[in-house]
Amino acid sequence: MICSVAAYTIWGLFPLYWPLLKPAGAAEILAQRMVWSLVAVVAVLAVTRHWGWIRPLLRQPKRIGMIALGAAFISVNWAVYIWGVNSGHVVETSMGYFINPLVSIAFGVLILRERLRTLQWVAVGVGAAAVVVMTVAYGKPPWISLALAATFSSYSLVKKRVGLGGLESLAAETAVQFLPALGFLVFLGAQGHSTFTHHGTGHALLLMCSGALTAVPLICFGVAAVRLPLTVIGMVQYLAPVFQFALGLAVFHEAMPAERWAGFALVWLALALLVGDALRTARKAQVALRRAEEKATASSESPATTPSDKRNSVSEIRS
Repeated sequence: MICSVAAYTIWGLFPLYWPLLKPAGAAEILAQRMVWSLVAVVAVLAVTRHWGWIRPLLRQPKRIGMIALGAAFISVNWAVYIWGVNSGHVVETSMGYFINPLVSIAFGVLILRERLRTLQWVAVGVGAAAVVVMTVAYGKPPWISLALAATFSSYSLVKKRVGLGGLESLAAETAVQFLPALGFLVFLGAQGHSTFTHHGTGHALLLMCSGALTAVPLICFGVAAVRLPLTVIGMVQYLAPVFQFALGLAVFHEAMPAERWAGFALVWLALALLVGDALRTARKAQVALRRAEEKATASSESPATTPSDKRNSVSEIRS
């Protein structure tokens, strides 16, 4: 739980960090983040001596192609987020991560052909209404929010199909990003537009630390994801956009007209419906599991029931 809260808190406080990297532009910050993320991950792999997964992966070109696609999605997500924060749209970036679960559900229906429960359908409908309200408030669709939600949901879908752990996945993705990012930085330096060596040691160190800042929360998340129930992680994940929203209001003093409040209220209502549905479903599953275990225990007393029958009965309800 500590690792889970730490990961989402760091992600939620990202808007405080990216403005420190000015006068570097969003493109340079993105490239620096890609380069130094690989350096940070390689350092962790070296310390843990965790290299065994690389050789089998290199023999799977289809999987490598999926990793490259995931790297493309997360690159766009990082670029939009950095640009949004440094351009004074922190509140809108928080909206992107509030609506991300709704977009993920929509992807599940459209791409994976999943079936939704009634409350999930209601939540998606309320979320769609929120986007309409925000469109009216802005006079245009909230492109930053939609782009962040769509790219991160696409990245999550690809990541799920790749099936690598958090650290391995980040290493593979940043390896794909490394050469284009390094080439861009070399080009910037040749043109005299790089800020890395022209704005003091402190500025250079801050750019370098963007790699560690990327790796640390992901490692914390990887520790938490295999030890906590999904319902717990599903609720903790809202810490990040809550922090971002609070920073947008209290630190960056972004405007919040009534129409924007209405849009956020609808999104929060949709999320409340999702969380309520998830908790109710989890409780039903626990009750069903307990009954199955009691039934298996009772039937084990019967001579006709073998231990394997009991195990199969419990494993079925667990699935």
